Amino acid sequence: MTKSYIRPTYSRSNSEKNSGNCSQNENAIAQGTMAKPIASPQNNGSETLTVAGAIAKIFEDIGVRDAFGVSGGAMATIWAALSNSPLIQVTHCRHEGGAAFAATENHFASDRPVVVFTTAGPGITNAITGLLAARGEGAKVILVSACTSATQRGRWAIQETSSYTIPKGDLFSPGVLFNYATIIESSKQLPQIAKRLASGVSRPGGFVAHISIPTGLQSTTIETTLPTINLTPTIPAPSKDAIARSVELMKEGSFAIWVGFGARHAAEAIRQLAEQTGAAVMCSPRAKGIFPENHPQYIGVTGLGGHESVMKYMEEQTPLRTLVLGTRLGEPTSFWSDAMIPPKGFVHVDIDPEVPGIAYSHAETFPIVSDVRAFVEALLEHFSENSNAQPISFPNPESMEITAANNNLIRPEVVMEMVQRLVVDRSDAIVLAESGNSFTWSTHLLRFDRPNRYRVSTGVGSMGHNVTGVIGAALGKAKKAVAIVGDGAMLMNNEISTAVKYQIPAVWIVLNDARYNMCYQGMSLLGLTGADAILPPTDFALVARGMGAQGIRVDKESDLEAAITAAMNANVPVVLDVAIDPDRMAPSKGRNKSLSAQGVQSTAKKHEGQISFPLV
Repeated sequence: MTKSYIRPTYSRSNSEKNSGNCSQNENAIAQGTMAKPIASPQNNGSETLTVAGAIAKIFEDIGVRDAFGVSGGAMATIWAALSNSPLIQVTHCRHEGGAAFAATENHFASDRPVVVFTTAGPGITNAITGLLAARGEGAKVILVSACTSATQRGRWAIQETSSYTIPKGDLFSPGVLFNYATIIESSKQLPQIAKRLASGVSRPGGFVAHISIPTGLQSTTIETTLPTINLTPTIPAPSKDAIARSVELMKEGSFAIWVGFGARHAAEAIRQLAEQTGAAVMCSPRAKGIFPENHPQYIGVTGLGGHESVMKYMEEQTPLRTLVLGTRLGEPTSFWSDAMIPPKGFVHVDIDPEVPGIAYSHAETFPIVSDVRAFVEALLEHFSENSNAQPISFPNPESMEITAANNNLIRPEVVMEMVQRLVVDRSDAIVLAESGNSFTWSTHLLRFDRPNRYRVSTGVGSMGHNVTGVIGAALGKAKKAVAIVGDGAMLMNNEISTAVKYQIPAVWIVLNDARYNMCYQGMSLLGLTGADAILPPTDFALVARGMGAQGIRVDKESDLEAAITAAMNANVPVVLDVAIDPDRMAPSKGRNKSLSAQGVQSTAKKHEGQISFPLV
């Protein structure tokens, strides 16, 4: 059954379905660097498959339903095979990096593996940052690319992709970037590739793969039968001894629960554990909403954009231990602050055996390799509803006082207040925040009461991640998605044109202050001078209208409510260009303290107005 998306008004032309970069196709065919496209066998009734058709079939069998990418002559046959799939919806993007970010967010919205497709050469290298983000975020994303055929390598083919032109390490073999990678030199490799991809997408955690197919091989008929795919999830469960020891440690005294993004499928079990034990609960920035932020036992977000209420709890009601669930406790989550280490350390649960005990290597840690949900559900059997021996009155996340305006520009705090009321509370839209001040404003001020509604990137933290990721999220959930972004990120990379083409109901709320303001404010707070972070003013509403989207410019706070309401009611892409006050200090002092701890020398006076957690 074909997956239905919110794109009823767009119909692709035959030329778009079956051709790549038309300016290169004829030359590539004439030079022998691209095989002449042939009819896709799965569409003409034949039982034979081309290599490209077989790859599309493998993707279908492992659960892929979305593919994002940019076309090109070297991969026209792959593009045609994906486009003619009865199950896979192809979204043709404007940049390979945007396609990879969109694929990453589509995975988290849909919980399915997602394909990124690129042509040879720059198509592959353009996608690398987005794929690195996919690996860091724990997404399941498969890159399928074209490479130069063996007989043409070293002869200066168009966009040549070979060891003569591109470093092969990590791009075409497993390593830091890819969990699995290979170049297909024979169709006889396909059964093995199918099994490896099936195994990868079935395992817990992320899986990022790269399948590169020489141009001349894509249209050849396969010489083997594709295997039957068995997608049996492998879920690591804790041993009885691990559970017994965890219970013993946690019953020695009070404990807190530190929730990470890896716990997103265990929300209900974590809530039950907290309520049955009376434990305080805090979360990483990526984990907002996994534990309801309106719950009386919730003490706030840790790390970048986090809450002082967490530090108040750690100082005044220090737990004996902290149960860490599915977070690496890296800098964006902890700032590596020793104030977060309880007297008896951590019980740290993660599916990755390399995570527990690393960020805080000097702290006592009992490591458990397990799926978080499996662990918490096993733990619940040992805590009855009457086992609550801990205090239930905890400091809760503070509200940010909205002080008087200094000028006629819009206060970011007011924008967040409107987003909370009109987007978070009145809709089920996914909310994504970009890196920079957009991240800190959103993480600090917005409140979510259920999981999988808020997305930020804390691993790679690339600008441009969610100005493009928003279209993948909207398609993955088949509903509206809202991105809160800065003007710098919008100028760097966006997929507004793609959203217009497919009528994706994405909304961009641009905090437009004509500067890279996290850098600008951070340099000021660190007392560093001479660097220029100012940008020429941009009218993003005009840009959006020029691309065919709705564009709304908001210059007054009194116009915010009507503008956001209109964007939420629209069924087309909308860009809200909000002129914000650049001098309102974002809640990011903890980041500056972390930089200082790493050797960046600060000469600035203390800024009392900053809000952040924790101070290293």
